[in-house]
Amino acid sequence: MSRLIVVEFTSLDGVMHDPDGSDGSPQGGWVFRYGPEAVANDPFGLGEVLDTGALLLGRRTWELFAKIWPGRDDPFSAKMNAMPKLVVSRSLDHATDWQNSAVLRDDLVAEVRKRKQTRDIVIMGSASLVHALAAHGEVDEYRLMVFPLVLGEGTRVFPDGAAPVSLSLVSAQAAGPRVRLIYTRDAG
Repeated sequence: MSRLIVVEFTSLDGVMHDPDGSDGSPQGGWVFRYGPEAVANDPFGLGEVLDTGALLLGRRTWELFAKIWPGRDDPFSAKMNAMPKLVVSRSLDHATDWQNSAVLRDDLVAEVRKRKQTRDIVIMGSASLVHALAAHGEVDEYRLMVFPLVLGEGTRVFPDGAAPVSLSLVSAQAAGPRVRLIYTRDAG
């Protein structure tokens, strides 16, 4: 079986909200305090998953990405643009603004379980999807790019009240002032 991989930019205190400033929050754009290289190329080390997997995005994240990625042509962007994209939405009728996108309306957990049978699925951003799928025990791997700042408030990768989960550290790699952590869910 393939994996459901969550990739997130996060502060040291676990805040994932508005890393690029697009939401207009007072502390938004915190990722870019560390320069554009913080998000360049393949910051999460996805490698071949970019060629064989699919992206799972919430509507708001997809709408943001659909404005950014199609106009880029570097190798990482080309892979992002080529990947199949599943957009979870009750309000979108179609997802034609970004190639290879399709609206997913059915039961989220059932759809993820079915699609994980054939390919890895990557969630970027999309906090409500991450939280919902984590609550059902569907997240297999977290790839977190942790930045050296404490934001103190905002949506967190692991919100208050989340069910406990045991993880194993696979990798910790310094990348300038930030650290990429890869954790997998313990079997059990």
